[in-house]
Amino acid sequence: MPSKKLTLPNQGIDNLIREVRGQKVILDSDLARVYGVATKRLNEQFRRNRSRFPEDFAFQTNLRSQIAASKKGDQSDTSNWSQFATSSSKHRGKVYRPWAFTEHGALQAANILNCARAVQMSVFVIRAFVKMRDELAAKSTMVKRLAQIDNTLFLHDSALRDLYQKLRPLLAPSSEPPPKPRIGFHPQNIKRG
Repeated sequence: MPSKKLTLPNQGIDNLIREVRGQKVILDSDLARVYGVATKRLNEQFRRNRSRFPEDFAFQTNLRSQIAASKKGDQSDTSNWSQFATSSSKHRGKVYRPWAFTEHGALQAANILNCARAVQMSVFVIRAFVKMRDELAAKSTMVKRLAQIDNTLFLHDSALRDLYQKLRPLLAPSSEPPPKPRIGFHPQNIKRG
């Protein structure tokens, strides 16, 4: 039986991954949308299997505001909306704090959901996390290399500055003409022994 090709969310999984508490995470509502389940169902399964999620797999965030943008005049079209990250008091209540899932937590969430789409989409989610980790490692390596180059240039600049300071008196024209030797015999020029 040929497998059905999965489509990614419109904005891509990379855009759903955020940094919270110094960790790359995906919020429960975004993860539920990627896995094709309701956020309520994801959180329900998560609570039932809480022992499978240590603190470094999932934790609650304090993000509660929502920023949405839409086309002027057409409030019914939500295709242009962007959610900053958080809960909507309309759907979840004011006291709801969303869960943030790390790379391992997102994979574990796919395992506890009993649906084929979640298992298949977990591959895309993990690849997005790996891609971001590789990009951060490359950026970190580049920053270290640039720091080394900067240090080397500073040392070279300092050495060139010292050399220039030493050569400067030799290259500068003297303001006084050199003394002319006197012609003839002068007793003060005789070396005595």
